[in-house]
Amino acid sequence: MSTERKLIVPPGLESVYETFHYAPGIQVGDTLFISGQVGRDANLKVLDGAEKQFVQAFENVKAVLDAAGATFDDVVEMETWFADDMADLKLFMTVKDRYFNNHYPTWTGFAVKGFSMLGILVEIKCTAVVGTRHVT
Repeated sequence: MSTERKLIVPPGLESVYETFHYAPGIQVGDTLFISGQVGRDANLKVLDGAEKQFVQAFENVKAVLDAAGATFDDVVEMETWFADDMADLKLFMTVKDRYFNNHYPTWTGFAVKGFSMLGILVEIKCTAVVGTRHVT
């Protein structure tokens, strides 16, 4: 297995790497580590509204997966952090199910006091194993 560290910076997430100095994704061998993604666009603008933020956060995760040749079916672990009281958890789960519809990852969710940018409602961090063979 390769132990080379491959930087994954998909189109649209370059500003994250350049402005905040972290990688949207790092791949080592078949394992892809995806940094926490939030509901902001390529211009680092936080979107208004919970559903728009949730969709954008998942689209940002998808961009990293796509750049690594992976899909949501390859995600084995997901961690989410929600602003304050997780009031929008039911809506989040509805959006999540648009992206995870074949194979579900492990999932741990947390409520937190705040994020690095005002207005952020959720952050999604994933680990994927590229080319995962699914056994049920």
